[in-house]
Amino acid sequence: MSPIRLVLNVIWLVFCGFWMALGYFVAGVVCCVLIVPIPFGIAAFRIGAYVLWPFGREAVRKPGAGAASLVGNIIWFVVAGWWLALGHLLTSIPLFVSIIGIPFGWANLKLIPVSMLPLGHEIVSSDGAFPR
Repeated sequence: MSPIRLVLNVIWLVFCGFWMALGYFVAGVVCCVLIVPIPFGIAAFRIGAYVLWPFGREAVRKPGAGAASLVGNIIWFVVAGWWLALGHLLTSIPLFVSIIGIPFGWANLKLIPVSMLPLGHEIVSSDGAFPR
């Protein structure tokens, strides 16, 4: 990992990544306790891990994602996805005001697609260090 990515990830973690990830992890625990939405809980844990350390990683579509992912994504979008995406969008706007906040605003925008439709995605390294 490059030193710039490390610094950006540490700043992100301290100022907003920890709290955002905590929210995703709590939602994942609630989903897993309720048993029926366990796939959504797993997706929330995946997004939470991505939110903790977003620089140098990206969300990509799994080639084998099928109809179950589509149906699950529709349910997720209706129940939670749209307001999560709106939250990331509204959080990114004040970050773009300052020059220092621009990378963090882009990181928030990068989280929108996976927060809207998480099933059928996997998180990989931008430079190929994480396995697909």
